[in-house]
Amino acid sequence: MNYRHAFHAGNFADVFKHILLARMVTYMQRKDKAFRVYDTHSGLGIYDLASEEAGKTDEWIDGVDKVMKAKPPKEVGRLLTEWESAVEAAGEQKYPGSPFVARHLLRKKDRLSLYELHPDDQEVLAQNFANDFQTRVNHLDGWLVPNSHIPPKEARGIMLIDPPFEDGNDFDRMIDALEKARKRWAGGTVALWYPVKKREHTDEWLGTLKSLQFPKLLNAEIYIREPRSASMLNGCGMVIANPPFTLANELHILLPWLAETMKKDRGSGYRLQDLSHR
Repeated sequence: MNYRHAFHAGNFADVFKHILLARMVTYMQRKDKAFRVYDTHSGLGIYDLASEEAGKTDEWIDGVDKVMKAKPPKEVGRLLTEWESAVEAAGEQKYPGSPFVARHLLRKKDRLSLYELHPDDQEVLAQNFANDFQTRVNHLDGWLVPNSHIPPKEARGIMLIDPPFEDGNDFDRMIDALEKARKRWAGGTVALWYPVKKREHTDEWLGTLKSLQFPKLLNAEIYIREPRSASMLNGCGMVIANPPFTLANELHILLPWLAETMKKDRGSGYRLQDLSHR
């Protein structure tokens, strides 16, 4: 894929990813005990939709703009509330990245750990969260997090892994990260975002994940067009280890509406799979 996210902020993949993140963070708040959110590939944290980069693609028009202007059924609208709140808090012509979405929803007792290796992006990220005692910005390779930065002292939490997919190895790296997280933080919720171009490629990867016999593993996907061409981002998905108990039922409500609202061509749709070991 090899892109800087500023060109694609607010697109359908962001909307999908951040709504799921918001649902996971909201679920964590059901218990009084503090938790931590890790974002291993944080980017800038917040994006300007009026920027030159965003204007070159205007992908946000078919993503966040469509969803925010839509009139969802009541049961869908209820599940969008927290994400919509983060979008509105980001400001006019801005779009919140996953760090901002998570931070917007945290309680005072909760913490956020952000990681960004690109020096320019890390500098902007640090500025965006300057003087925020609940957030720590780390200028480190996010792939190091499963090796040495977990478990958190809070014990509870979410780790979002959303790499740039620049060199073709990130699918393998995500499998490795998930296995390391199982050893070091067996009860942690780990979310792996991935692109869908051709379904055959992602199905092979999902088959490998299923063979690892995780006790609780959920996969959710959305497509804006039929996932056949390897030259286009046709959809995206998220594999979640130790998903919130309520998430599958929520996604049965959310995914059909999101796929219909953001569709671009024939073959749009969604998929929800239980990859857990039985």
